[in-house]
Amino acid sequence: MASAPHIEGIHHISAISGSPKVNYDFYTQIMGLRFVKKTVNFDDPFTYHLYYGNHQGAPGSTITFFPWAHVVQGSPQTGETTATAYAIPFDGLEEWVSHFAEHNIRIDGPFEQFGQKTLIVQDPDGLQIQLIEDAGVTGVPDPHLDIHHEASAIRGFFGATLDVADIGPTAELLQTFGWSFDAEENGIHRYRAPGEHGIGKVVDVVQQKHGEGRFGKGTIHHIAFRVPDKDAQEAWAEELVHMGFSPTPIQERFYFKAIYFREKNGILFELATDEPGFTADESIEELGTSLKLPAWYEPHRARIEEALPILEPSANQPSVVSTGSRKP
Repeated sequence: MASAPHIEGIHHISAISGSPKVNYDFYTQIMGLRFVKKTVNFDDPFTYHLYYGNHQGAPGSTITFFPWAHVVQGSPQTGETTATAYAIPFDGLEEWVSHFAEHNIRIDGPFEQFGQKTLIVQDPDGLQIQLIEDAGVTGVPDPHLDIHHEASAIRGFFGATLDVADIGPTAELLQTFGWSFDAEENGIHRYRAPGEHGIGKVVDVVQQKHGEGRFGKGTIHHIAFRVPDKDAQEAWAEELVHMGFSPTPIQERFYFKAIYFREKNGILFELATDEPGFTADESIEELGTSLKLPAWYEPHRARIEEALPILEPSANQPSVVSTGSRKP
C-alpha cells in the first residue's frame, strides 16, 4: 500500500442556503470574498452551486453553497460541522466591527479565544461565521473588491467547528491525518494541521454542543480536507478502508476529485485533490464570470440559463446590499 501523506488542511466547506441572490450579495459584498465559480448542482441543473474564496480560489479558502430559495430553515446538531472560521491579519478586527455596524449586522464579540481575538456573525440563513485574527496567515486579498482595506481582508479559512457525541473517535482520525492536539478551552478541543503557517489549518471539536437539529438552510453539508493529487487520494482511500470506513469511489468534480465518508460521529468528510483547481476552465482574471456546465448539460444551456436567477447586479440595477466601503 502506498503511504498516505499527511492531510495539510481544509480544502473547502459546502453548505445549504436559501435565496441564491441574498447568498451572493452577502458573501461578495459583506464578507468581501471573491465569486470564484458559478456552476450547477450536478443532480439538479436548475439549482446553482456557488463558490466563494480568496483571489486565487486557493484550497483552504473556498466555501460553496447549494442554494434553494424555498428550503426549510435548518438548525445545527451533534454530528455535523457547525461553524466556519475565517483568518484575517493581526489587528484586523476593529475595521470589521465598524463594517458590520454600518450594515446593521449583529455581532458577538470581539472576545479572546485561545489567545486570539475573535468575533462571530451569522449569514442571512443563520450559518455561524467566526473571524479570527491570525498573525500567521498568508495569501493575497482580492484586489477587485473595495469592501475592506487590504490590511483586514479575509485570507482564507482559519478552520471549522465539529460538534460530536464523543470526541475520541474524531480526535483519533484527525491525528491519523497527521494533525496534533493544540489546546483545550471551555470544552473546545483544538487540533492543528502540520505546518506552522497557512490557511485552513485548524479544527475545533466540541462534545455535544447541540441536541436535536434539522438539515436545511444555514447548515453545513460536508467539510473537505486537502490531498495533493489522485495518487495521495487513492492511498487514503485504501487507508480508510483498512481503518473500517467506507469511502465512496472517486467522484469527478472537474475542479478536484473527491471521495466521501462519514467519520464515526456521523460527520460527512471529503478528501479533495488540490489539482486541477478552479483555473481548469477560467483564468484567474476570469474566475466566476460565466456559468460553467458539465458537458452533459451543455445542450440544455439556454434553458438552464433562462431558469436560473440573475446574481450579479447590472450597471443600472445596483445590488440590494450596499458595499459600505471604508478607507482608512
